[in-house]
Amino acid sequence: MIKKLSLFFSVLFLVACSESGGVSSPNNKITTENDSLAGMLLVHADNSVVSLGTNDAKANVNERPEMKVTMDYDFSIGKHEVTCGEFNSLMKPLTGLELECSSDKIPATNLTFYDAVLYANERSKAEGFLDTAYTYTSAEFDEKKRCTNLEGFVFHPEVDAYRLPTEAEWSLVALKYWKTSEAWTSENSDFKLHEVCSKTDSSQSVCDIVGNAMEWVNDWLGYFCDQPVKNFIGPPDGGSNDERVLKGGSYHSKADVIKLYNRGDTYMVTSATKADYVGFRLAFGSIPDAEWMGKDCKAITSRVSPLANSAALRSKTGTFHVKLAFRNNPMGNIAFIDYSSGMLSVNEISDSLDAYHPEISPDGQKVAFCTRYEGVSSYNKSTKAYSALYVRDLKESGSGLVKLDVESAEIPRWRVLENGDTVIVYVTDADDNTEESSFKKASTWQVKFSNGKFGKPQKLFDGAYHGGISEDDRLAVSGSKQLRARIAAKGSNLSGKAVDTVWYKNGKEAEQACNVSIAKDGSKRTLFLDFGGKTGQKFVGENYGTHKRLLIADSTGKLIQSVEAPNGYAFDHTEWVSGASDLVVATLTNADYAHGKIVLVNLSDSSIVDLAEGDELWHPSLWVKTIVPPSGDDKLNLDSACAYMTEKTNIYTRIMKVKMDYFWKYKDSAEVVVIGSSRSFAGVDPEFIKSGFAINMSYSAQDLMSTNFFVKNYILPLMPKLKTIVLALDYDRWYVKDENWIDWFSNIPGYEYDKNHNYWQDGFIGDMVAASQAALNPNEYEYELFGYHRGMYKSTTVGWGSDVPPIDYDPLWFDYDKLRYNYNLQKLLEILEFARNFEVNVVGVIYPQSPNYTKTISWGRYGPTRDAVEIIKQSVQKLVDKYPNFKVLDEYKDGNHDYAEGEFSNEDHLGLEGAKVITARIDSLLKTLK
Repeated sequence: MIKKLSLFFSVLFLVACSESGGVSSPNNKITTENDSLAGMLLVHADNSVVSLGTNDAKANVNERPEMKVTMDYDFSIGKHEVTCGEFNSLMKPLTGLELECSSDKIPATNLTFYDAVLYANERSKAEGFLDTAYTYTSAEFDEKKRCTNLEGFVFHPEVDAYRLPTEAEWSLVALKYWKTSEAWTSENSDFKLHEVCSKTDSSQSVCDIVGNAMEWVNDWLGYFCDQPVKNFIGPPDGGSNDERVLKGGSYHSKADVIKLYNRGDTYMVTSATKADYVGFRLAFGSIPDAEWMGKDCKAITSRVSPLANSAALRSKTGTFHVKLAFRNNPMGNIAFIDYSSGMLSVNEISDSLDAYHPEISPDGQKVAFCTRYEGVSSYNKSTKAYSALYVRDLKESGSGLVKLDVESAEIPRWRVLENGDTVIVYVTDADDNTEESSFKKASTWQVKFSNGKFGKPQKLFDGAYHGGISEDDRLAVSGSKQLRARIAAKGSNLSGKAVDTVWYKNGKEAEQACNVSIAKDGSKRTLFLDFGGKTGQKFVGENYGTHKRLLIADSTGKLIQSVEAPNGYAFDHTEWVSGASDLVVATLTNADYAHGKIVLVNLSDSSIVDLAEGDELWHPSLWVKTIVPPSGDDKLNLDSACAYMTEKTNIYTRIMKVKMDYFWKYKDSAEVVVIGSSRSFAGVDPEFIKSGFAINMSYSAQDLMSTNFFVKNYILPLMPKLKTIVLALDYDRWYVKDENWIDWFSNIPGYEYDKNHNYWQDGFIGDMVAASQAALNPNEYEYELFGYHRGMYKSTTVGWGSDVPPIDYDPLWFDYDKLRYNYNLQKLLEILEFARNFEVNVVGVIYPQSPNYTKTISWGRYGPTRDAVEIIKQSVQKLVDKYPNFKVLDEYKDGNHDYAEGEFSNEDHLGLEGAKVITARIDSLLKTLK
């Protein structure tokens, strides 16, 4: 019996796998020989070209278009998948993880991507290699000792060590050894693993590259581009859904549907996915001049890696709503990380503009920047242009770009005035301020910014005070190369009578200072760096080097605090964090003066948290949203209330977080609730239900255990206007019991919090809508995709695909495991009892699947046989006869339905057009109900 992936149906790509197309190699010079490394084969790529993906229009969207990859380096690859015995002998003593083995020679499976990379690291250490291919800051394990997260995870392609093969490497090798006729597939495997190389001899070849266990490869899942790329290693990160690539098919796949270009499984694959048919093989060797493929189809040779997750940021700032923006110097673009979604994806705004000193707006929605940087003249002699100031949306699209229409503007800083106006303070020139006369020639200005437009610029005073202005408008600071201050006279402000002075001195001699900024919390503290000056050394009590100390002065210029940089590093680009006291964001430079890290410094305890690393990261700006609990919520624990996802949870809980947001928003007005699996998630559009206001609370891979939970605890007792529940009757998925619920929802704090408050059936103690907004939330992309039309999945229309659709579960499961069928029948019965008590109707919908299942022994995608389904139908009909409030709408009709292929997204899911049809039919039935 097969245990399916514990991560979901391909919710992002509800499309069919085509039988046509594949991977070709127009210039394949690959040769192989036995390696000195045990169990490995040395591969000589010799500038071979391998084609990844396909141009077949029916292939999955992430498998198109065909992309040619040139490889000019040698690498080693495992002759077979790592075996269960090999894995246990190395990992059990180290982590306590011991896989269940029917034989030591079967592939090691039912492990996560992180388990695989930990094994690769440990083999590198065991064989005496100096470094590992993967680094991380901390590891997290579940109760079964499987690794579910590696905090600060980074892959280093430049390191000679054991690792997983890249998708390009795996595909190049597969071209030479791909033989479906010599593979363990559903036709001959009896739906179970077999010992490695039991079909082919591995003495001088690679075996099981197709079938037996599906294999992890090293790459994140991204899109292909119709352009050549060299030494390709995938996208730089996992994007909005943290997806990984699987290759090769498995023992439960039909041989004729396994394609070389396939990149995943029926269910979505993330780094924490595990399944008893997913394993891995090792590769070895550095990848010279490795190239990632960016989202804009530009090959990049450097990338930015996030190192701290949302929980780490929340522990320092008190909220998940944190954003980091910075300049990716090799690209010249603004990059940013939005921690509020829990997904550590680095987004980059690609543009021809050279962007320096980005600063995030007070509402977190915009970013201001300029085209020159501190310490140089605003006039660029090479371009014959002055520095310009821009504002744009803090989104990957970089939309809403507007330019301030002045001759020169540098170092933008946002302020909110007492009258509520949002303004940007800037200077005309941020050059070296050592000479008094040149400093005075420049000036400080502010301009109102509202509704995406600049107002009329207003000059504040002479002197380039680009370090900021205090909230009370009585202190301004600047630094490059002197720490200058402008202090308002008593009874005046900075634009009136004021004194300009130099603060940081050794006696009468000014000492060098730079990276100056004023605190944004009203304390009027000044942050700066120096060059190991005598004044700083005297304050600290020891000698130190340039930028080795972060210095803090009070409102009079007196030093009050110092924080030392980590050993081997110096600070640069220091800035106060907006929206938080005692927090500073900075870059760290190494001995070669490379800005390799962005860090968060906590002044209260001098602790330092690594936020990101890359080749050259400049000018960080960290924004923290101030969360003010709504009135009456003093008893509502905002750490737990509506915390229906964490930064580590999978896509199912993320989708359900979107749905729970809709639930709290519409619980008092909804009359119809749609709930069930991905078939109802993609198949029912609330906008087209006219008989009552509807929301869709389905999520991919939802089962009757989960449906029962949400109906019993939320939908029925807390929705006063509810008339009808529309639920999915997925008879072929009645093999699922409660294992998904336990894995995905049992330890989520929000549901535990609701349970501890009797699911609020005794009354509320706060504003749940506001609490839901304050909690960790999916990103904008996910809200758009998963929350379309009040909760429908915004799918694509591709069609039901080939004449022989996939069967992803043993069709005979009903015959040997009726306990699971009885379990689901009981859950349905409980739902009907609950609904009857609340006088609510229940409509069970059997969603259409490909009519081509009639050509197989399987009733649907997951079985069972048609005879078994007849037994299930008879049981459900008895419930229809017993409960007047229960109706069944069969739109599948055992494959004899009237839906067109163009109304399908894939073999067992409707697309947007099909959803309109079935929703109209559901609505017609709803109108007949009392």
